[in-house]
Amino acid sequence: MKKLVIFLSFFICAIFFSQILSSNLEKKTLALGEVNRFTVKIDNLNNQEVKAAPKDELLPFHFEEIKDSIGVKPDIYERKIEFSIFDEGTYTIPELEFRVGEKILKTIPYEVEVVNTAKKGDVINDIMNNKEVKLDVKDYWELYKWYVLAALALICLIIAIVIIVKYGRKPKDSPVVATNQTLKELDSLKKKKYIEEGNYRSFYVELIDISRKFIVKQYKIPADVLLTDDLIHLMKNNNTISQDNEKVVEDVFYRGDLVKFAKTFPDQQTMEKDFNEIRDFVKRSSKDIEFENLRKDA
Repeated sequence: MKKLVIFLSFFICAIFFSQILSSNLEKKTLALGEVNRFTVKIDNLNNQEVKAAPKDELLPFHFEEIKDSIGVKPDIYERKIEFSIFDEGTYTIPELEFRVGEKILKTIPYEVEVVNTAKKGDVINDIMNNKEVKLDVKDYWELYKWYVLAALALICLIIAIVIIVKYGRKPKDSPVVATNQTLKELDSLKKKKYIEEGNYRSFYVELIDISRKFIVKQYKIPADVLLTDDLIHLMKNNNTISQDNEKVVEDVFYRGDLVKFAKTFPDQQTMEKDFNEIRDFVKRSSKDIEFENLRKDA
């Protein structure tokens, strides 16, 4: 009798003080995407810590966990998981381990069958009837404004590319560029006031130097290395420069040579005249180039 009492005492203690794990799966068969619930509960914790897989990582890969809530009290641990599965087939929730102190508790495995409830040929009806909505200009603009703006930007880009390709910057050796550059150099010479101060030698040295460089660029004649006589002779035989322009170059260059060697002393009026004639010659040069291009094409 005494032994029986002791045995019953141990049995009652084991019941009241050992941890009890229970689990429950709400549904064993699910439709695609349907929400199911899985619950794990451990009783008689006696303030012991429960260790398990981290939150949202308890179930296997195919189980899409929606909610994973954990409730802990001194004697109770409860974990509720809501999940869905989006592929047809049969899936298993394996044994899941929960460590309570030094003791490991395991759930029983569960199988979940997922079926596609929509059959081929089923008629799917709208929940609500379609409603016709009238849109005004402002609504259409809000819907399509970015497409319109993108199309306009593309058109502008194409136009810009065409303009750049067709009417882009002139080559640096083009007649227009050479003319404009030389006119700027002549304006700079004018600002030095050599004419007003009577500094004829500096004036003619720079005027002829500017003119020689211009002839090299515009007419492709090596004026920078030829003596004046040789240059005049080459221009007349070349027929690239018009007779009026040849006459200007000839008069001014010969006068410049005489000034250089102190054989003549031009007055202010002559210097002004030579400057203006060289400037007009530079401006008229484009006509010489046009005539030469026409002659070559013919």
